[in-house]
Amino acid sequence: MDGTADKETLERQLEELKSEHRDMDDVIARIAEEIPFNQLQIQRLKKRKLQLRDQMAKIESLLLPDIIA
Repeated sequence: MDGTADKETLERQLEELKSEHRDMDDVIARIAEEIPFNQLQIQRLKKRKLQLRDQMAKIESLLLPDIIA
């Protein structure tokens, strides 16, 4: 696999993660509106959201060239 294909794969993965991350906001907001809301479920979703953010940061660092100051 060449560098261009790798980059395209990473960019596609990044977009999928960003989409899932945005969807998490909607799900969390809907659950929080329920009375009573499920605190445990919200905590799990927020944890997953943090994992997604970490994965996005990792991919973004792979996509950005190293800058030597």
